[in-house]
Amino acid sequence: MKISDIDIFILKSPLKTPFAFSQGCVTQRSATLVRISADDGCFGWGEAFAQGLEPPEIAAAAIEHALKPLIMGEDPLQASVLWENMYTRVRDYGRTGSVMSAVSALDIALWDLAGRFHQQPVHRLLGGAFRRNVQPYATGFYRLKGRGEASRLAEEAVRYRESGFTAMKVKLGFGIRDDLAVMTAIDQALSDPSIELMVDCNGAYGRSEALALGRELEQFNIRWYEEPVAPGDIDGYAELRRRLNIPVAGGENAHTPFGFSHLISVGAIDIAQPDVGSCGGITAMRNIAAVAHANRVMVNPHVWGSAVAQAASLQVIANLPNAHPSLFARQPVLEYDNSEHPFRRQLVTRPWEMTDGMIAVPEGPGIGIEVRMDTVERYRAG
Repeated sequence: MKISDIDIFILKSPLKTPFAFSQGCVTQRSATLVRISADDGCFGWGEAFAQGLEPPEIAAAAIEHALKPLIMGEDPLQASVLWENMYTRVRDYGRTGSVMSAVSALDIALWDLAGRFHQQPVHRLLGGAFRRNVQPYATGFYRLKGRGEASRLAEEAVRYRESGFTAMKVKLGFGIRDDLAVMTAIDQALSDPSIELMVDCNGAYGRSEALALGRELEQFNIRWYEEPVAPGDIDGYAELRRRLNIPVAGGENAHTPFGFSHLISVGAIDIAQPDVGSCGGITAMRNIAAVAHANRVMVNPHVWGSAVAQAASLQVIANLPNAHPSLFARQPVLEYDNSEHPFRRQLVTRPWEMTDGMIAVPEGPGIGIEVRMDTVERYRAG
């Protein structure tokens, strides 16, 4: 069996209501999808994660011009071999960022294809499932004006609770005073210690501000403090981890096992958050998890992409061992973004449903989804 074709689909959809996180305003949702086809008719889908403000054309160009010529005609069932070949080819100019997202898309598609070929879910190809159901947490709490929205965001938290979510991630990074007003309003509106809150600053602060905010956050039921400082400030992460009593999380902007090995070795994070659409795909995620597990660091994947990235993340989460084994070990959770995104439920024939606060891991072949081509064509931009 040989790879016979690689199709690239750039999807875009303007937002009806633009929203902001700490680094800027998001005016559209976008995705870079790939479909790898083999000469026997088998195929697989993958996705390059387009960060909130990232043009999807960058990863598409890397796939078309740097990576597609490298793997065309190769055996698609050799995902690890092809990953090493792709990484070695691009490492001088693409160890991070959009080029590595391009590698991720192709790698996910190769695993999906292999699962379809063997008629097995990817988690079985990875060695099995530690869990069949995963708790989702609601990501949201984006800003419409920027500041002064605490009451609206508290109402949003109540809606999530009424929808069945028992964990939520709040976007902060709009100034310490405003951040604390938001957290206080949400905490008072929920008035339920069983609901876990995560916070995400998207790298908005320097070390002193991040430390000051972190100390204030210790009063809330915080599962993790995500990206308190810029991704490149590894020493800052390590300092905050030493000085705070809440877990520090990061890694959505880290890439490959090599990048995570450094984060972990210097004691920068309690929780590693690779994104399957940018860290290097499922192959890299498997190796990142091995490095983290050897150092007793929990892995909890980040996911902000389409249904393709969500499906791949569910397969990976199913296969993650418990970082700290016990009778009641804390389990990894699935990020479930609730902002406007037409490439999620509309993109697949059977979108996920939450039942009793959990989402079932897909058991179909590959990553367990069937992509709707009518949705792809509707939003296709190039």
